[in-house]
Amino acid sequence: MKKLFCSIAALLLTVTAFAQNPTYKQVAKFVIGGEGGWDYISYDESGNRLFIGHNSAIYVVDAASGKKIGEVPATGAHGATIVPDKGLGFSSNGKAGTVTVFDAKTLAPKMDIKTGENPDAIMYDKHSKKVLVMNGRSKDLAVIDPDSLKVIAAVPLGGKLEAAATDSTHAYINVEDTGEIAVVDTKNWKATQRWKLEGCEEPSGLAIDEKKSVLFSVCGNSKMIVVDAKTGKTLATLPTGSGTDGAAFDPEAKLAFASNGEGTLTIVHEGKDGKYAVAENVHTERGARTVAVDPKTHHVYLPTAELGPPAEGQKRPSVKPGTFMVLVYAPAKD
Repeated sequence: MKKLFCSIAALLLTVTAFAQNPTYKQVAKFVIGGEGGWDYISYDESGNRLFIGHNSAIYVVDAASGKKIGEVPATGAHGATIVPDKGLGFSSNGKAGTVTVFDAKTLAPKMDIKTGENPDAIMYDKHSKKVLVMNGRSKDLAVIDPDSLKVIAAVPLGGKLEAAATDSTHAYINVEDTGEIAVVDTKNWKATQRWKLEGCEEPSGLAIDEKKSVLFSVCGNSKMIVVDAKTGKTLATLPTGSGTDGAAFDPEAKLAFASNGEGTLTIVHEGKDGKYAVAENVHTERGARTVAVDPKTHHVYLPTAELGPPAEGQKRPSVKPGTFMVLVYAPAKD
């Protein structure tokens, strides 16, 4: 019993320490404007820019000043990724079933590529040097060669695909409706394994610590599942705020993030004992459910807007026109 009391006391001291010395604080609010909802946000290190799927376009924002640089038209915008050495960007158009190829500098569209039904999450895999597109409705992974600008593989994965993460040999994709991570060999583009995320409902955001081969999958039922990327073994199941959708990892800070639509950012770290734990839940704003990280400045970016009650016949909150914004958080100084 004494040992139990000591453990509780240590936990309370830890929580109190984090509360008194927050690890992250808001440092900026970029009010961008525009109407409608939003989806993925990604950070382009080569240009210090943010790409945000917003209504019928990809908004491009200077990550330092918050100034809107321009936009790329999209029919049902979800997200975008940049291939720096090709000078190209790729954006996913859910309603059109296409990916738009655009000039990374001028943002001018060049062509559309048919990829599958309801392309959602999109990313550039620096290891295989291919663009990966997660098709939600056709339930497959489309692989685009940025040289030929053609789909070179379509990998059936049997479920509604969400975010992905990669390492030097594999792609890992969250399968929302089956509660799994699908594993794809990026040498031959073949599905190799499926790992059940026990206790996880509707996994969406996914991030990776490549150095330690650890995945961070966030779930719709307010959880983050920490997974060994070599074995699929669950290393930890941690609580997040509600409305969790996005995940990110900062390799230098060694922190994982879960962005929660309720208006919190859950920060996870690995303790000296090798176990993962929640370090802090930072207050953000309601609707800030997707996230991107600048690995150099360690700034965390969260898009949201002022929300009102749902319109008649709708479930989601209404968005006040002109209030679309990006919240910026940074490590708090001692």
